[in-house]
Amino acid sequence: MGRWWKLEPQRARSSVPNISKNIYHRNLLRCFGAAVGMPRSKKGKRGGNSSSKGRNGVRGESGVSDDDLASDIVSHCSSASESASVIEEGTGEVVDEQTAQEETEDKLKQCIDNLMDKSAKTRLAALESLRLGFSSRVLYEFLLERHFTICDCLERSLRKGGGEEQAAAATVCALLCMQLGGGVEGEEGFKMLRPILSSILIDSCASLSARQSCARALGMCCYVSASDDAEDLIKSLGHLESVFVGAYPLGDGTLPAVKAGTPALHSAALQSWALLCTLCPASRINTILNHHLPRLHACLESSEVNFRIAVGETIALLYELGRDIDQEFEYEDCDALCDSLKSLATDGNKHRAKNDRRKQRSIFREVLHYIENEDFTEEKIQFGIEAIYIDGWMRHRIYDAFKEVLESGVRHHLQFNPLLRDIFGLGPPLIMDASVKASRISRTERHLFNSAAFKARTKLRNKVRDKRADVM
Repeated sequence: MGRWWKLEPQRARSSVPNISKNIYHRNLLRCFGAAVGMPRSKKGKRGGNSSSKGRNGVRGESGVSDDDLASDIVSHCSSASESASVIEEGTGEVVDEQTAQEETEDKLKQCIDNLMDKSAKTRLAALESLRLGFSSRVLYEFLLERHFTICDCLERSLRKGGGEEQAAAATVCALLCMQLGGGVEGEEGFKMLRPILSSILIDSCASLSARQSCARALGMCCYVSASDDAEDLIKSLGHLESVFVGAYPLGDGTLPAVKAGTPALHSAALQSWALLCTLCPASRINTILNHHLPRLHACLESSEVNFRIAVGETIALLYELGRDIDQEFEYEDCDALCDSLKSLATDGNKHRAKNDRRKQRSIFREVLHYIENEDFTEEKIQFGIEAIYIDGWMRHRIYDAFKEVLESGVRHHLQFNPLLRDIFGLGPPLIMDASVKASRISRTERHLFNSAAFKARTKLRNKVRDKRADVM
């Protein structure tokens, strides 16, 4: 399948002694701040309101607001991700990764307690904080002894919460399974949560945003925790399929009219279904190809650009699965399919947004090239000193599924989460020695470099502007 990871050369070590870095950074910051004209901070303005309540007016049990709790978690997670140890400004104390991890876990304990609060706003804020914490850190040991409690709270939010709370709880379900991995704990969590996720997904009266989140969560949880359980896999495929077939053509060949927001649900269900298709045996793939390819071909005429793109990527993925089984696989109406793809790859209709047209053309060119010539443009994903290479539509769907759930935390999990490293063939997490860690540029140095570069660029542009003014 190609290269999946690759070590990159290390950067040069900083020449500034570790002991005097704090004083050096502070003096350097003053000099560059004066040169660039950076405004001085105004004391007393940052906090704004002195009240300890958050924007939603709800306090946590610890006396801090839910918004403050969430921002603290983001702060701890992001700072710990930057480097293994940092020097706090003004104190010179070294805060290592273990300390940051403990502080994050203390905040998360409070959030878990808040999941049982009577206030819907408090529960929603706690779910958001857990989402941020789970996506930014690897917390297997922390969650091992608490996963039953968290699963119970999430199930309660899914059963009794409103649409927004259900959507947030479903996302945390996916992250929890991702943290627990494919072991016994992950399987137990999925067995507990699958029925309610499926129930909300197929409930036409439920919130569209909740159903969409449940579609993504069901696909991810099943992929991670039930990949070896054929019964759970078939049930999850069936529930997801029952949703997106609502976009399939009617008996007369026309596409059905759907209400606003439904295409996004169809896209989420289709993409999760495609993710689970990568786990299916060859006998099941043949049935899927015969039944779904003609109907997906018809869905390329949909008026919703994001759904069309999801359909095009799914067709390419099914083609790849078919060719893995039989190298000579060919869709019976391949010429008509290629004509449809060419039309979308060169679409210039003015009634569509410019960005939509550009995105659509780019993706459908890739789909067309793969179906005609089996060409796929390899994509390199860099994280730390490693990289993975996305060289096929199956890998593309798997990576996108994790990225949709983890968002900006996907690179951190690629570095340290054993589950993702196993899926992408990266092996155990790398242990970096002190020389590698010391070679990283700090945020202060990066800020100063950017400030100096900005000043130099401004001076150069001003000179160019003066010459233009003289000519005019």
